[in-house]
Amino acid sequence: MAKTKELSKDTRNKIVDLHQAWKTESAIGKQLGLKKSTVGAIIRLWKTYKTTDNLPRSGAPRKISPRGVKMITRTVSKSPRTTQGGLVNDLQRAGTKVTKPTISNTLRHQGLKSCSARRVPLLKPVHVQAPLKFAREHLDDPEEDWENVIWSDETKIELFGKNSTRRVWRTKNAELHPKNTIPTVKHGGGNNMLWSCFSAKGPGRLIRVKERMNGNIFREILSENLLPSARALNMKRGWVFQHDNDPKHTARAMKEWLRKKHFKVLKWPSQSPDLNHIENLWRELKVRVAQQQPQNITALEEICMEDWAKIPATVCENLVKTYRKRLTSVIGNKGYITNNKSYNAIFWIFFLILSVIVEVYI
Repeated sequence: MAKTKELSKDTRNKIVDLHQAWKTESAIGKQLGLKKSTVGAIIRLWKTYKTTDNLPRSGAPRKISPRGVKMITRTVSKSPRTTQGGLVNDLQRAGTKVTKPTISNTLRHQGLKSCSARRVPLLKPVHVQAPLKFAREHLDDPEEDWENVIWSDETKIELFGKNSTRRVWRTKNAELHPKNTIPTVKHGGGNNMLWSCFSAKGPGRLIRVKERMNGNIFREILSENLLPSARALNMKRGWVFQHDNDPKHTARAMKEWLRKKHFKVLKWPSQSPDLNHIENLWRELKVRVAQQQPQNITALEEICMEDWAKIPATVCENLVKTYRKRLTSVIGNKGYITNNKSYNAIFWIFFLILSVIVEVYI
C-alpha cells in the first residue's frame, strides 16, 4: 500500500481549531477534503498529548552512532578507494561491530554509493594546464568561428569489444541463456580503425584504415578525403582544420605538408579528448554498432558506414553551438576531464527524433 502524504502543521492545527469550535469529524473532513479517520487520528493525538506533532516512532536502534557515521563518511571522502571491509575494521576498533551491508546502507543515506572508477587519460600538470589555457583563450570566440572548423579524429571499434554496457531483464538462473549474454572472443575478434571529420554542417567522409597507421598513411587519408569533405560540407573560405597531437599528426613532414597545402590548423592542447566533440559522435556510433551485433569485420564496416551517414546535420550543428558550454565546463573543472553526458543526451535525443522524422517523410 502506497505511503500517504503527511499533513502539514497548518492543516493539523486547523483540524484542532475546528474541533474546538464544536465541528464534528465528518464536517471537518468535508471542509478540508480529508478522510474522517484521518481527522479522528489528529484529534485523538491532540487530546492525549496536547500536540499535533508526530511522536517518536518505534524501531530498531541504529547500529552506527552519529559519530561513527561522521567517521566513515570522512574516511571515504578522503580516500574513495577505501573498502567496506576496511570500514568495518575501523568501526570495530572504535567499539562498534557492523556488517558490510550496514556500511553500504549508511553511506548510501549520506549520498555516497560504490561505483566503478572511470578510466581517464593519465594527466601530468602540463596536460591539466594546457586545456585550461585553451578554454580561457577561446571562451569568448564567436560561434561563427567554431562553425568554420572541421573537427577530426581516429577511433577503433572492435567486433566483439565492450563498445557499450548492456543490461538485460532475466529470470533467476537464466544468466547463460543466449539472449542474456554478450559474446566475447580473445583480442576483440578484430577491429576497424576509422578516421573521419565533421563540422557544424554535418559529418564528413568516414574512412576505414586498413593498414597500420603512420605519417604517410595519415597524409594519404587527408589528401584524399579532407578537401572533398570540406567541399561537401560547403565550408567557407579560410576554414580551420583540427586534429590532436598524435605523433603522426605533429611530425615535421606532416606539418610541412599541411603548410604547403595552405591548411590553417587549430593549435590543440595535448591530452584533451573532452575538448573535441567528435568523441560524442564516436561514442554513440559504438553504442549503435554494438546494438546491431555484427558477426564479422565486413558487416562491422558496413554498419559503421551506414550509421555514420545517418547522423543528421542538426546534431553536428547543435554540438558546435554548445561548444562554449564545453569550454566553460573545462574551466569550471580546472582543466581536468569533464563529464560530457549532457552533450551525449542532447546528441541521442536529436538523433532519435530526426531519424523518426526522416523515416516518416521518406
